[in-house]
Amino acid sequence: MLKKLYLPTAKFILITALFYPSKVLAFSDTETHWANNCIKEMTPRKLVTGYPDGTFRPNATITRAEFAVLMLNAFPNAPIKRQGTTFNDVPTNYWGHRAIGDAYQRGFFSGYPGGLFQPNQAIERVQAIGVMAGAMNYAIPNNPTNILRQYFTDAAQIPQYGVNAIATAAVNTLVVNYPNIKELRPNQRATRGEVAALICRALNIYTVPPQYIAGVEVQPQEVRALPGGLNTIPTFNSNYPELVETDGILLSTFPGENKLVYSAHLNFAFEGRFDIFTHHIARAETQDQTRPLYQGLIVENPTDQPVTIDILQAATYLSTPDAPFIPLADIVENPNGNVYSGPGSRTMGDILRGVRNANFPTQIVLKPGETQILMNQPIPIKQAPASNGRSTMMRLQSNGKVYLANLAMKAPRNSSGNFRPPTLAEWQALLIEGELAQPRNLTPTPLYPPQEPTVFGRVAGVSQGTEWLAKITDNPGSDFLRIPDPGQAFSYVIGTVHLITLSTGQIQSANMLARYPDTAYFAHSNYGVEYNITLPLKNTTPQPQTVTVSLQTPLKDEGGTDRLLFLNPQSNQIFFRGTVRLSYEDDKGQKQTRYIHLLQRRGQKGEPLVTLNLPPGMEREVNVDLVYPPDSTPPQVLTVRTKTR
Repeated sequence: MLKKLYLPTAKFILITALFYPSKVLAFSDTETHWANNCIKEMTPRKLVTGYPDGTFRPNATITRAEFAVLMLNAFPNAPIKRQGTTFNDVPTNYWGHRAIGDAYQRGFFSGYPGGLFQPNQAIERVQAIGVMAGAMNYAIPNNPTNILRQYFTDAAQIPQYGVNAIATAAVNTLVVNYPNIKELRPNQRATRGEVAALICRALNIYTVPPQYIAGVEVQPQEVRALPGGLNTIPTFNSNYPELVETDGILLSTFPGENKLVYSAHLNFAFEGRFDIFTHHIARAETQDQTRPLYQGLIVENPTDQPVTIDILQAATYLSTPDAPFIPLADIVENPNGNVYSGPGSRTMGDILRGVRNANFPTQIVLKPGETQILMNQPIPIKQAPASNGRSTMMRLQSNGKVYLANLAMKAPRNSSGNFRPPTLAEWQALLIEGELAQPRNLTPTPLYPPQEPTVFGRVAGVSQGTEWLAKITDNPGSDFLRIPDPGQAFSYVIGTVHLITLSTGQIQSANMLARYPDTAYFAHSNYGVEYNITLPLKNTTPQPQTVTVSLQTPLKDEGGTDRLLFLNPQSNQIFFRGTVRLSYEDDKGQKQTRYIHLLQRRGQKGEPLVTLNLPPGMEREVNVDLVYPPDSTPPQVLTVRTKTR
């Protein structure tokens, strides 16, 4: 009999209850079960409940009707996808009649031929995993059949209808296999314990033993918070909407008085040192939509004295043609700055080197009350369908107060009918009369209580902090960092955000000094923030040691600071593209400064950036600097490892 899964595409929110009502918070039959910690964590959150006799029965099976109830409890805000239907084997007086109907309308399930649902049939693992993967809105990977062969020794047993869904779940580390991580057992009946583990994985409850998560490799090593912190220099931080579809205001720190839309202006004046970061995309589905989108940065002196702005550094690049996303090796020496993939990679590489693009002046002087254009650049598209993006980063110094605005406008035409850049007067008119640019569809979920899936949102406002300085020593009273024991490693987190701290509890995201209500609460990922990390490594052992320093991109995990999780097989999702600067004294006593472009995928261990041979008692300093690039996804870690001799 042909079976079919309907996999929904929408993102949903939170599980509230499961199975049968009970007041029991600790179960008498789960202590020795492999998913015990998961079940324990879910119980006080009212995500699962047990039976009146105090048991959970983790090895009992679940019927299709029970799983329909589970999915509705799991995703109560799932939209209706289709009209209802009548199943011949689900009478109106059946206890799960309404739940089955609702689950069908929301696309969680389809029935069997002959108008059947088979509500009392125990659900198989392939169906349970596939339905949950669909609810999580995972993208289907390329070559799913080949992917499944890499993950599971019994991949050939997966029914054809479940191939895409299981491959999708596997690459997103949703699949849990006990006791053998390589055996999917797709056609076996799912147990209550297995379903609990699925929920924990879907909701980022980090209690499933990682040795049972398909595709996950556990690396025992110590994970530490990064010492130091952000400075207090403000950043004009414009990244929402990332995709710009209308004329309008992307970010304005002007006062709202005398503006048509008061709430579109944040009334924040910059003075002294400040940065500008912007990252936006234009898209054309048809050739009629290829009219260039211009991005205009304007600055105003609201005072009665002249104001001078020194442009210390500035870089701006397009995806096409300046910095296309091209395949690169994982590690490439980049001494001349000509290795990059994407505009964020190229822009931040220039800033790391202290570059100011030639099309930016070194200084501008604003008369009292004067407004000038700081940047007026297109995001062009020549042939639809296509998209293009522009990343911009500036470091500035002002001797007086100024207001800034980042504006978007479709290119006007000149008298000959050709597209031209907007004038200052046109930008000023848009500032006064315009509304916030659209679309605005990524409103962040509340920080507390956490919700899954979590929407962090994009940044549009003024963030606080342009540089993170960290000198890492054993303790505040020490002036060196003791290297790990042979065969051991420790790691320092970089780019941690709310809910993603690798168990350190450290959130590095810059605070927002001003923001629009529908944008991110913090400057998640710290795009454009420079990390300057000093490692005064010392070999305190009586033997010579070989030490490596690496940048790594582990999986999100809050299960403990004694491990990192990586992927095997390797993912295709690129989570970091950017240049890192290394400064150190090599084994010959020569001072070295190297620029290295790194490309890392989700869950990638990364190769050593530098290898040092340290004699007994030797101290050698390594400096690692990077400007966190757009199009990267945290977290990363900086890892120091001592090789086994």
